[in-house]
This record gives sequence, structure tokens and C-alpha cells, in this order.
Amino acid sequence: MENVLATKLDVKAARFGANREALRVLMAALRAEEDEIRLGGGAKAAEAQRAKGRLTVRERLKLLLDEGTEFLELGLWAAYGMYEEYGGAPAAGVVTGLGRVSGRLCMVIANDATVKAGAFFPMTAKKVLRAQTIALENRIPTLYLVDSAGVFLPLQEDVFPDTDDFGRVFRNNAVMSSLGVPQITAIMGMCVAGGAYLPVMTDTVLMTEGSGLFLAGPSLVQAAIGQKTGAEELGGASMHSEISGTVDFKEPNDHLCLARLRSLVGKMGERARAPFSRVAFDAVKDAPKYAAEDLYGLIDPDPAKAATNVYDMREVIARFVDRSEFDEYKADFGRTVLCGYARIGGRAVGIVANQKMHQSQTALDGSKRTEFGGVIYTESAQKAARFIMDCNQSLVPLIFLHDVNGFMVGKDAEWSGIIRAGAKMVSAVSTSVVPKITVIVGGSFGAGHYAMCGKAYDPRFLFAWPTARYAVMSGASAASTLVEIRIKQMERGGKTISEHERKALYEEIRAQYEAQADPRYGAARGWIDAIIDPVETRAVLMTALEACALNAEVAKFNPGVLQT
Repeated sequence: MENVLATKLDVKAARFGANREALRVLMAALRAEEDEIRLGGGAKAAEAQRAKGRLTVRERLKLLLDEGTEFLELGLWAAYGMYEEYGGAPAAGVVTGLGRVSGRLCMVIANDATVKAGAFFPMTAKKVLRAQTIALENRIPTLYLVDSAGVFLPLQEDVFPDTDDFGRVFRNNAVMSSLGVPQITAIMGMCVAGGAYLPVMTDTVLMTEGSGLFLAGPSLVQAAIGQKTGAEELGGASMHSEISGTVDFKEPNDHLCLARLRSLVGKMGERARAPFSRVAFDAVKDAPKYAAEDLYGLIDPDPAKAATNVYDMREVIARFVDRSEFDEYKADFGRTVLCGYARIGGRAVGIVANQKMHQSQTALDGSKRTEFGGVIYTESAQKAARFIMDCNQSLVPLIFLHDVNGFMVGKDAEWSGIIRAGAKMVSAVSTSVVPKITVIVGGSFGAGHYAMCGKAYDPRFLFAWPTARYAVMSGASAASTLVEIRIKQMERGGKTISEHERKALYEEIRAQYEAQADPRYGAARGWIDAIIDPVETRAVLMTALEACALNAEVAKFNPGVLQT
């Protein structure tokens, strides 16, 4: 049996070199922006935090996490380019991600008090809820570092009342606890109003001296009931540890609080792991056979050149699966979607990936046709649906790799039953019970995004390369369609439009769509969990798969009624 993927990538080709340099430039720009986001409210706000005897959120994380381990930050781009009228909210004023604490993989949710005193903007609530959802689905122990002034009042109507707003955080606390997901909170600053419920809804509460925990602060108490009281007497660490009994551990400062938190995590018990296949793993012997850096040369990151991004998706797979081994499923059928089995970090996975190479097909009558790369045809959808069901039957987690234009259209496609086949694939994705992880490599457009396990289809994690494009259709396609609609509207109003005006309108609409398809736009709104360096794809997937394996429960697979 030969299942090692061969590479045909010409790393000396001019196109490869141009793509590589363009992506390096893009990655450098993204890293610079990420560094800026990690500064939170800036140096002045950080010094104000330290003047209170408190550490900044990044300083706290450095002490909390195991030395020398990686922190997979999620939602870093949340609120990017948003709330500018209020001075912005870098990373939505909260840090979330997966990191190791005393050897245990934990979800960390930590307020950044340098950003509007850690107040909750609408995207703050959504970011925290997404982190809780990931922790809940994967049964990941969750640690909260609380330092927040509560709801950002100018936007309270968008933070307070709905099912995916602030109150859902506390509901999730209760549900997570009921399902045995450990939660520990360290109050390391202010914790007021509705936010005071969060720590008390978790299993264990730590609090530093000088912090405050109360439903209403001294000023509001005086205004409401006329009672005058100091913050320490009203809701300080001594009061809550000695009188109310709300706090389990009172600590003098951030350093000792984090040391205690690490100690408590180190004493947590282990639950049963998921029944997914895993074999002994050797990081050196089981490494892919080809350099991950080669991935930089595959895709031209310029959205205007997306149509020229024709490449073999097997080259991507070969650079993140163990030993570059891939058991391809129905390799000669429905070839615009690749399906097959592999291992990542010793863990078995099923991979569903869009093939970007054009495929020549010969029918039984000898006629030939070309199937375009990145398009899902009837046979491709049928194959993918069956493969997804097989993975569920065999308890194999799924990885989806996107570079999809959508489903094939036209008379031939309709006669072949493309809608029926597409419905079958979407149904299989929807009812899948094994963990699903999505990586958007290139385009992810229209119904193709749905069929390839887009955000609405509950992937445990959704990552994107900087080359990702994420929209109902490409900017060029949208512009062509909308320009014609706009021109007809103008003509009905008696206005004629010149060729120059037509081109200007086209460019305006195209630019708007391209901006919205940029992965930073999607990540800002929580549609993408993290924008990842292509080189880090393997490491990110290994961490995500480890997280998925913490949940031992797998529901019964019941695909329902399938179109046949």
C-alpha cells in the first residue's frame, strides 16, 4: 500500500516565488496589526493599571500559562475597525484562547482593563460567548480572570437583552457546571453590576485584596437607598471571604492569586477522553515529509488574482498530516472535492477539501468535459456526503479545507440533480456528530461555504489563512450583478449612465465587497475564531483536536431523510 502524498510543487518557479513574497509581506503587515491590538488601551492605560497594584492582562497570562508553551489566542481581531466613535475596543477588551496551565489544556477568558475599564461592548459579549461555547462543546476547563466595569452603557441596548448578549454568559456558566466542565474565577479588579454573577456562577472563586465585587457600587447604593459605604466594606475581598462567604480564596495580589489558580488547576481530576482513534506520536518521525513554508507559494493573496489560484490541494494536505500519508477516498470520482483519511499528531481525521486543479472527465460515450477547480459538482457532493457519513459511522473527526466558489450551475448541472446532491451534502454536514474543524484556505463563497461546514454548521473551531475570502460571492461577481441592477434602476428613473460612470460604479461596489470578504472583517465580527499563519496550520489543528478529544460524549448519528 502506498499512501504517501508525492509533491510536484516547483519551488523555483517564478509564480511560486511571487506568491511567497506577496504572502510574506501580507503576514508581516498582519503581525504588526496584531502587535498593535495586543497593546490594548495603550501604554498610558497600562501604567494606570499598574499604579493600582494590578498587572495588565498580558502580564497575567504570562504568569498563568506554563512557561515555554504556546497560547492559541482566539478572537484577537474581535471588534477590529468597530466602535471608532468611542475610541475603538481592541480585541473587544477581552483575551480568550487555549493554553496550558499546570499541564492542563484550559480555556482562558480574561478582561483587559486597559480597554474602557474592561467594559462589555456588544462584541465583547459575543467573544466571551464563543469562548464558552468552545469550552462547552469540548468540555475544556475554563478560567476567568475578571477585571471589568460591566456593560458599556452607551451601547447597553446591544449588550443587555438578547439571547446572544451579556446575560447568556451567566446561563452558560450554569450549564457548563451542570455538565461537569470545571470553571474557576479569579477576581483581580472590579466586578460590578450584572457582571458580579459571573464569578459566583462558577465552581471556585479567588479574589485579590483591593478588588471589588458588588451588584452596585458605593455611588449607586447611595443614590438608590441613601446608604453611605466604602467600596471595601461594601464588597472587598476581606468582606467576601470573612462575612458573606462568597470568596473561596483571598489572595494579597495578582502574583499570588495566579500561583494559587495554577495550583488548583494542577489538582483537577481527569475525565474520560473521546473514543476517537489515537496512536503513539513522535514529533520527529511523524512529521510531514515536506516543508510547511512551501505553503506560502501556493496562493496569490491579491483578491484580484483569485481566478489564477489553481493548485493541487493535496500539496496543502501533505504539509500538515502525519508523514504526509493520506488514504484518499473515491479518488477517481467527483474529483473537485478531495476526501480521505489521515492522522494529525497521532489523531485520526477525515479530510474534506476543495480541489483547485481543473479536472478532465471522460464519459462512457467517449465525450469529454472539464470540471473547474473549486466548484462542487453533483458527483463531488455525493462523494462528500457519503464520506462524511462514513466518518460519523466510524467515529472519525472531520477537517474541512475551503477554497470553494460554490456549486455548479447551468442546464447540465440541474439535469444531473445538483440541488439534490447539494442538499445531501448539507444534510450530512448538519447532522454530523463527530467534531468538525474548518480551515478557510482561499475562497469560501455562497452555498459552498455552507456545504463545507461554514460557521452556521457548528464547527468546533473555524480558522482562516490570510488568503481567505469569505462572502456570498466574490467581489467581481457581486459588482457585475449589482452594477446591472443599479443601472436598470437609474434607467427606469430616466437617467442614462456613461461608460466611465459604469466603471466607477463597478469599482466602488467591487472594493466594498472585497473589504467585507477580507478575513479581518469576518474575524472582527466573530465569524472566524483566528487568522492563522499557513505554516502554523498543523500546530493549530493539533491543539484543536486535543481540545475536541476532551469531550467523551458522542451523540448517536441520525442523518434523517436524505435526498436519493
